[in-house]
Amino acid sequence: MQFWAFDCEWVPDIAAGRALHSLPDDVPDDEVMRTMWRNAPDYDETSNPQPFLKTILCRLVSIAAVVRDVKRGTDGKSLGDVSLHLWSVPALGKPLIGEPRVDDDATTEADILNVFLQAYCQRDPTLVGYNSRSADIHILLQRAYVNGLCLPAFFKEATDKPWNAKNIDLMEFLGGRGRGYSASLNEVAVLSGIPGKIDTRGDDVAGMFYGGRRRGIVEYNMFDALTTYLVWLRLERLRGAFTPEQYVLEQRRLLALVEEERDKPNGAYLNRYLEQWRKLSPHLF
Repeated sequence: MQFWAFDCEWVPDIAAGRALHSLPDDVPDDEVMRTMWRNAPDYDETSNPQPFLKTILCRLVSIAAVVRDVKRGTDGKSLGDVSLHLWSVPALGKPLIGEPRVDDDATTEADILNVFLQAYCQRDPTLVGYNSRSADIHILLQRAYVNGLCLPAFFKEATDKPWNAKNIDLMEFLGGRGRGYSASLNEVAVLSGIPGKIDTRGDDVAGMFYGGRRRGIVEYNMFDALTTYLVWLRLERLRGAFTPEQYVLEQRRLLALVEEERDKPNGAYLNRYLEQWRKLSPHLF
């Protein structure tokens, strides 16, 4: 049985902007992006120069997940054997299941979608996200469609009734709707002793991608996946799935994984996450 605490990063799709706004090839990419933003309903040159674009107008550039694998016996009962993995597509280090590396400039959106969603179809996990029903699942479905992929198992999950879908959207429990009740992942996390946004914000991602800083996007994406996992653990504690001792054990299990990944080649970026985590929850260290 697997749980994937996941997060997706996307940027304006330049090809979509050219096609929908009839812009010729000699218009620079940054001007195409500005045109897309200017045509968004809530664009404001001063207060909101980079408004949220429809997901269909964006391309996926990174997906990251904390994979929790719980072994079960033949009777279907949990044996308590839990293993954790930190996974990204593209990969920062050694690929786990054949995904492209982050420094492979030939990686396409279809490559990213195929690796992540084919693995999803094969392993049939429960997805855990923050605002995942309204955002991540939708863009995965839309962009798989745009790229002409064939993924029947994912299509069934993405279009199933919410009460049948194996998708836990943490925002539905913690975020609410409306000005007085909404809560961002960053707010929920930091107030709970969990690292939130560290060096990067969502508005930075487009400039990073088209500026050639793709590794930084995947690092940021990894941070959000780790935070999503920790927020989920805390929600599981709230509903009584863990005793206080088990909850601390689960956090330290993830801490051990992060420290292990930190010590691998290309893992030094995780020191930034560990430093923030130590400040917010020193009792775990």
